[in-house]
Amino acid sequence: MILPLLETMMSKNPNLTLTGPDLAALLCSRVCHDVISPVGAINNGLELLDEGGADADAMDLIRTSALNASVRLKFARLAFGASGSVGASIDTGEAERAAKDFAAAEKKTEVVWSGPRAIIAKNRVKLLLNLFLVAYSSIPRGGVIEVTLENPELDAKFKIVAKGKLMRLPPKFVEISTGEIEEAIDAHSIQPYYTVLLADECGMALGHSATTEELTFTADVVAV
Repeated sequence: MILPLLETMMSKNPNLTLTGPDLAALLCSRVCHDVISPVGAINNGLELLDEGGADADAMDLIRTSALNASVRLKFARLAFGASGSVGASIDTGEAERAAKDFAAAEKKTEVVWSGPRAIIAKNRVKLLLNLFLVAYSSIPRGGVIEVTLENPELDAKFKIVAKGKLMRLPPKFVEISTGEIEEAIDAHSIQPYYTVLLADECGMALGHSATTEELTFTADVVAV
C-alpha cells in the first residue's frame, strides 16, 4: 500500500524523499505513540484492582482509557491505514464520526462539521483527517475546530478553522508544506509529512493562514 504511493509522490515532489520502509516505520511509531498512553493507563487501573485499591476509581480509569484507546485506533485506521482495498472509496460520514469521537475522548475540543456527505476517494478522506490532526495540534489547550467540505466528489475544497488559547501554526507542517525542510523527518514530524504526501497524491494544494483569532488550513484541487 505505501510503496506505490511513495513512488508516485516522489515523482511529483522532490522534497518528499522518505523510502517506503522508513515511511512505514515512522507511521507505525506515530500510531504506537498515540495508543501507548491509554493502554498504559488501563494497566495502571488493573494494578490498582489487584492491590485492593478503590474499585470505583480503578474501573473509571479503565473504562475511560479503554474508550480513548479504541477511539484513537479507529481514527488511525481511517487516517493512516488501508481502510479497504486499493482505490477504495470512503463515506465522509465515517470521517466526521472519527474526528468528533477523537476530540470527544479528550474532552477539550469541540468539532463543528459542515458540508455534503459523500462517498469519495480513500486518499482524500485520509488527507482530510490528517489535516484535521494538524489543526488539532495547533490548539494544544483545546478550543473549537470547524471543518467545512465543499463539492467533495469533484473539485473538492477542505477548510479547517481552529480557534483556541495559545494557538499557533505547527512549525513542522509549515516547513514541510512549503518545501523548506530543515531537519530529518522523525516520528514527531511524520504526520505533517504524510499530510503533504497525501495532498500531492490527491492533486490538492495545501494552504494555511493565521490571525489573532483563528488558524485556517485548506486543501483545494489543483486545476489541470
